[in-house]
Amino acid sequence: MRRLVVLLVVVVLVATVGCANMTPRQQRALSGGAAGAAGGAALGAITGGSPGVGAAVGGAAGATTGYFWDRLFGP
Repeated sequence: MRRLVVLLVVVVLVATVGCANMTPRQQRALSGGAAGAAGGAALGAITGGSPGVGAAVGGAAGATTGYFWDRLFGP
């Protein structure tokens, strides 16, 4: 349990520091990719498919949508 907590703290720290110098577009792409990967993995597991394939497809779709968000839904 202690190893899991330490790993989680390290991941959060790296993610926080790593996003400091990113543009808003890059931040949206990263968060879209993470949300898409999580959703795709969950959908893959629920439907009986492969969670890994679902995460890859969802992550790619989320990152692409996050990157082009301003062009798709901007003013």
